[in-house]
Amino acid sequence: MAQTVIEKIFSAHLRDTREKVEPGRIVWINIDVRSARDFGGANVVAHLEKHYPDKPIGDPKKTVFTFDCNSPATTIGYADNQHRCRLFARKHGLKVYDVGQGIGSHILIEDNYAQPGKTAVGTDSHMNILGACGCFGQGMGDADIAFVFAKGYTWFEVPETVKITIDGALMFPTTAKDLVLYLCGELGTDKLLGKSVEFYGTTIHAMTLSERITLASMATEMGAIAALILPDSMLKDFDGFPYDPDDYKMFVADDDAQYADEFHFKVDDLVPMVARPGSPNDVVPVRDVAGSPVDTVFIGSCTNGRTMDMEHVKRVLEKGERIKEGRTLKIVPATLKVYNDILQNGILEKFIESGAMVQSAGCGGCAAGQVGMTGAGEVQVSTSNRNFSGKQGKGDTYLAGPVTAAIAAMEGELVDPKEVF
Repeated sequence: MAQTVIEKIFSAHLRDTREKVEPGRIVWINIDVRSARDFGGANVVAHLEKHYPDKPIGDPKKTVFTFDCNSPATTIGYADNQHRCRLFARKHGLKVYDVGQGIGSHILIEDNYAQPGKTAVGTDSHMNILGACGCFGQGMGDADIAFVFAKGYTWFEVPETVKITIDGALMFPTTAKDLVLYLCGELGTDKLLGKSVEFYGTTIHAMTLSERITLASMATEMGAIAALILPDSMLKDFDGFPYDPDDYKMFVADDDAQYADEFHFKVDDLVPMVARPGSPNDVVPVRDVAGSPVDTVFIGSCTNGRTMDMEHVKRVLEKGERIKEGRTLKIVPATLKVYNDILQNGILEKFIESGAMVQSAGCGGCAAGQVGMTGAGEVQVSTSNRNFSGKQGKGDTYLAGPVTAAIAAMEGELVDPKEVF
């Protein structure tokens, strides 16, 4: 029977190889990597100690904690949760990526846990980021993650697959974030709901790993279960990803694989986009809201915290001396590796000279007031993936790419990047 990529990954990880992997069926699969972050991690520990006291960890080498939501902890609650995870990890010999190391899903890629064709789960709703390198990643609840920590497997309902082909060249200042916002606007939350997505096309092939991470990260905001991009030679020299086609089990969809739907987009003429406050799917060209006042800007998150994003910001800041008086610019690198990159190549110096505040690696503006919360009436431009009311404070948040966001910090209002570059 012909299979899609996710069906092949599931088939290779079946607990019972006699099971059929087809859409709608429940299958039990082995999980290669399991993780818990500081948000939810303490609850995972509590479940493990209560329900699996004799053997809470099935395979310590495949199990990690990542502290990224609040890094370092700015509340007593987070401090308590993080330390409870530390103590549990010490007792059972688990790796902890402690505060300042960065966003867990990115670390799993950088440290080669999330390999093409592998399976990974964690307490992060954006684990689908791992699809950027062809790994199936899925966020799950505390109790489910505890079960996987202890047993090493879990169940899934096999999703239908949607094929998306994107052709054309993204021309700066249009970036991968503008592409994914465009897709959010075009597809909404219903066309991919509960489905796995496979991305193809010349646009995808030309993307760096950083850009693929941006694309895969917002599959959540389109309702998708997973967003899978097949690894190729373009990944080899980007972000230190140790990609070699001979090292990994490659899964390619069969020519006659059955797709629930197919979409084809041409993006040669794509312009910078922005999601208006309240929904990641309320997307318009930046030019349509140009002149809207902006009080503060956040650049970072699992969607736009890579070195490439920081290079785009530097390119904007080089056009002026400092950010606009009375505005704030908060920047958070995705990982310690990214932080070291911007330190060594002069980007960090430019950020400080321009008046930006740079936080230690982590999620930053998305989480629990660590950085980037807004007050009532305050307008923010953020490179994160969600802008629901209350998500980042009481103010209103526009979602945009790093170029649009950096220009807004310089000008104090939304400006079409095509008017600048």
